[in-house]
Amino acid sequence: MGRIIMMKDIKEKLYHLCLNFIEQRIQTAETALEQSREASNDDTKSSAGDKFETTREMMQQDISRNKRLLMDAQQNLQLLNSIKDTPSNEKVRNGNLVYTSEGVFYISISAGQLKLDDENIFAISAASPIGNLLIGKEKGAAFDFNGKHYVIKEII
Repeated sequence: MGRIIMMKDIKEKLYHLCLNFIEQRIQTAETALEQSREASNDDTKSSAGDKFETTREMMQQDISRNKRLLMDAQQNLQLLNSIKDTPSNEKVRNGNLVYTSEGVFYISISAGQLKLDDENIFAISAASPIGNLLIGKEKGAAFDFNGKHYVIKEII
């Protein structure tokens, strides 16, 4: 029973690492969006002619890009919240922690490599190439990815 509690604790810590990652992305996107809007407002007061139209279009593209980044980060936050308490399962799904012969994967959001208690764990999206290969597989299943052979050892 102690091992299961420890594994749940690891998942909880990974969840919080991913949550911090996504909250920082949201904050960065919100700040960039606000700065883009302020720059656009300031520039409309001081520009004239063709230069004004070109600058305005560039600023609008910047605002649109920052809106997309913010929306993407907010969607990732919703996904992360939806998988917070995913129980262990026989088949890999969103929210599982998957131990393989070639590494450990937390199926959640694409946050990259996370370091937890001197162990490297990869937070990956189910839609990522390796996430796509993991989803639906059972303990003991094997697959090849990027020239490496993976065997699923445990699903938490």
